[in-house]
Amino acid sequence: MRLLVKNIGKIVGIETAGRLRLCGGEMDRLETLDDAWLLADDGRIAAFGRMETLGEMAADRTVDAEGGMLFPSFCDSHTHLVYAGSREREFLDKINGLSYEEIARRGGGILNSADLLHETSEEELYAQAMERVREIAAKGTGCVEIKSGYGLTTEDELKMLRVIRRIRETAPLAVRATFLGAHAVPRSYIGRQEEYVELVCNEMLPAVAAGKLADFVDVFCDEGFFTVEQTARIMKAGRKLGMQPKIHANELAVSGGVQVGVEYDALSVDHLERMGEAEIRALRGAVTSPTMLPGAAFFLGMSYPPAREMIRAGLGVALASDYNPGSSPSGDMRMVVSLACIRMKMTPAEAINAATLNGAYAMGLSRSYGSVTVGKVANFFITKPIPSVEFLPYAYTTPLIRRVFLRGEEYVA
Repeated sequence: MRLLVKNIGKIVGIETAGRLRLCGGEMDRLETLDDAWLLADDGRIAAFGRMETLGEMAADRTVDAEGGMLFPSFCDSHTHLVYAGSREREFLDKINGLSYEEIARRGGGILNSADLLHETSEEELYAQAMERVREIAAKGTGCVEIKSGYGLTTEDELKMLRVIRRIRETAPLAVRATFLGAHAVPRSYIGRQEEYVELVCNEMLPAVAAGKLADFVDVFCDEGFFTVEQTARIMKAGRKLGMQPKIHANELAVSGGVQVGVEYDALSVDHLERMGEAEIRALRGAVTSPTMLPGAAFFLGMSYPPAREMIRAGLGVALASDYNPGSSPSGDMRMVVSLACIRMKMTPAEAINAATLNGAYAMGLSRSYGSVTVGKVANFFITKPIPSVEFLPYAYTTPLIRRVFLRGEEYVA
């Protein structure tokens, strides 16, 4: 199908140089085109230009943007949106003064989600997850990475990954799957953490690989969770089976997770609330994407990652939602962009680039997603007419997204 979008007030996020991510000072530049049209053909961007150059254009469908801006879809490279139920009881615990670490030590947090997931059927789990997928798509997300990690047994981890595969097969978003068996130590293995690591390496990972259920292997490398040495073992085992590493690192402490991630060519190291000069130095020149999750810092009342220091050091940072029931129960990437501007002092251009092209890079998809580029998949959203690009993160609760297009077709939730 050929889709023509005309009367676009401004196309935002054009990339013509073939860059797969933007680093340092490059992040503060957004290429735009005013008073424009865009053509998608067979689900991919075929051409774009100024309205004065449009002339006669054959199309199966023509859409009038009515002066609204066109942005590439958000690329959310870190979510846990396959989960059962909710954890608002812990929300009250946090209000009453308990920390994330205290809730985890009491057996709450991830272990509560694992208990709920164990009791939930695969069909029900898929139905709940698809509600969240429809929600994020309507809010402008066109690519999403989804992790397992609330199973913590071989059977339940595989159940989660089968649900993610089904989402990939039925949703119009681009979906990447991550095996996160090392999300926490299950109750039955408390005091026997090394045995659980052996289970992850010798039973879970081979079963995941046999079913071709995951693109990535992830580990929660942080204080009170998995050590650097355990993380390295799991990453090596996953790499041998064709899964590229990604890591939860430095959310609760300076854990060494950044350095071990870089050592094993992790595609991304995520969270980074606790970062120092040594971590920033380790990331310079690495393939590894530093990925920040300001929604989690906001919800937990934690310090935010040092975005400005990382960008000044020339790093190419990404933003993601961390959509999950315990520490970031929201997949709204526009709110993530606003938080990055308000709380981490990223410019709107930096934050939008971090949530689009750099987010796509952090899940290995930036050759096909994350910018307005001829040949890339036609995933984009159109806003109401707005006075500037900066207005998108500035008016952070105003409903500005008018229409969403995925694979060149209009998406209706």
